[in-house]
Amino acid sequence: MSSDNYTQITINLAAADLDTAAAIAHMVVPYGFYAEDYANLEEEIAEIANTSLIDEALLAKDRSRAAIHLYISSQENPAEAAAFLRERLDAAGIVYTISFSDCRAEDWENNWKQYFKPMDIGQKLKIVPEWLRDDVSIDKRVHLNIDPGLAFGTGNHATTRLCLELIEKSVTPGCAVLDVGCGSGILGIAALLLGAGNVLGIDIDPMAVRSSSENAELNGYASPVYTSMQSTLSQQPTREFDLVLANIVADVLIPLAPDIKSRLREGGRLILSGIIEQSESEVVAAYETEGLRVVGRRTDKGWVALDFRSASFLA
Repeated sequence: MSSDNYTQITINLAAADLDTAAAIAHMVVPYGFYAEDYANLEEEIAEIANTSLIDEALLAKDRSRAAIHLYISSQENPAEAAAFLRERLDAAGIVYTISFSDCRAEDWENNWKQYFKPMDIGQKLKIVPEWLRDDVSIDKRVHLNIDPGLAFGTGNHATTRLCLELIEKSVTPGCAVLDVGCGSGILGIAALLLGAGNVLGIDIDPMAVRSSSENAELNGYASPVYTSMQSTLSQQPTREFDLVLANIVADVLIPLAPDIKSRLREGGRLILSGIIEQSESEVVAAYETEGLRVVGRRTDKGWVALDFRSASFLA
């Protein structure tokens, strides 16, 4: 992984405001942040208590409070990121405190692992941290092994989980998949494990490109079955896909609507996630303008994932 140092920006706030603040944080860095949320701690402990020793300090955490930790590379501008965060958080009416500290890349890459446990998603998938794969029993679920490093996408976040649930219902045998903003590669790899024929993942972040390729290899996939590259959608040659995935944020999804639609084969499916409920209508309007219609919708904790198909195909 990168040898860069990072500035850790920590936002402390009420747990009730976490989802809105996480959407704002996601606009600053679509990778490299995690949220501390203890509101559902008892339920989460019940899921892992048979395999994990729960620290008393964790049990003593204030359930009404939460924190978001962002990591900004020394090659970027932490002060600019903080100014953006303050502007958006203030506009949202969120009461918060913000603090800064230095963080070595290797510390960030390892510290967050304590929050990442194996998890079942949908009816078929189990997300397994690579460093725990030997400790997880074989079962009837399809195991997706992953080590996201600094790339966004573990399945813990509602946006990723909702997207995976829709993918499970949308993949057809041998279909061609485009993952826009591939992050850790989790979405495309899940599609392959569920029967897709090939996946192209694109991301503007070189860490994501490397992470997604490495995670594909952990699950037995390499080019041309799984290919990732550093690229914007507009830089890609024209090619149509059966299934297009984009787990980004509404501010990015809306202007991408024409480019994304042009990559979707007639009768194909488009799954969008990373959308907060307040922005859903704007996203839907942008894609309806391109001749797409919502055929499926899933929500969790203020987040929305949408499943689109061509209106002409549905007619």
